[in-house]
Amino acid sequence: MMLMDTELINRFIDYYWLTTGASKNTLSAYRSDLNIFNEWLQDKDITLVNSKHIQNYFEARQKNGIGASTQARILTCLRLFYHYLLVNKVINIDPTSKLHHPKQEKKLPVFLNIEEVEKLLEAPALNSILGQRDRAMLELLYSCGLRVSELINLSYHNINLKEEYIRIHGKGNKERVLPMGELAIDYLSTYENNARELLLKNGQCDSYFLSNRGQAMSRQNFFYIVKSYANLAGIEKPLSPHSLRHAFATHLVQKGADLRSVQLMLGHSDISSTQLYTHIQNAQLKAQHEKHHPRG
Repeated sequence: MMLMDTELINRFIDYYWLTTGASKNTLSAYRSDLNIFNEWLQDKDITLVNSKHIQNYFEARQKNGIGASTQARILTCLRLFYHYLLVNKVINIDPTSKLHHPKQEKKLPVFLNIEEVEKLLEAPALNSILGQRDRAMLELLYSCGLRVSELINLSYHNINLKEEYIRIHGKGNKERVLPMGELAIDYLSTYENNARELLLKNGQCDSYFLSNRGQAMSRQNFFYIVKSYANLAGIEKPLSPHSLRHAFATHLVQKGADLRSVQLMLGHSDISSTQLYTHIQNAQLKAQHEKHHPRG
């Protein structure tokens, strides 16, 4: 890996963060994608790459079992990187301009019905400090449809229990203000009044939800918590960190909420992302028809 290439990658990552406010996870993935690509090039200058080199790279990665979604992310990363080099006159031709994303089969997210959500929310033991924290997190996630990154990055001043709203800084640092349900507010109040101060352990931390060490919680830690409670609740479906977010949106659509409102609450920049939840509802209706109709 050439030193100059490493410097270009670092400059691009800094530029991308400054111009988009991308999350740490996205920046880390893009940095890793570019470094792996650069290592594959060996002694070849990353600025002298053409489309054939990139095609050969993807063919090599495919032999190692890389999936279509990962290919799509890497190509997006390479496009952004080489566009940055083109704009800054480091290169004259963008080698990614005629490359296409691999076709991906759209998979519907795992859907939790209302009964399963209730079981998951009720799994934490409220007679413990961590149980009070976990119940508050799960209730807030389902009440507002937050991304996990938004949940764990919440600051203490982002939540106003008296006014019953929460202020979120989502993707691209875009702000949205969301209403909270009464149950979520009740459990958040219990957490604030009983558990948070004890978790803080006389220290200082602006993060709203704290680990047992009195620090900000990690995404991995939260997902471990969700999986533990899913097992405790007897939920056998394969959950993701966003399962409650998907449930929030799907249940709203099922109850007749308009897509535009759901889009705003989820923080989707494009309504086509929100339309996914109408597909979940349609898939459910089809399954019910096949199960119960005499000619299904």
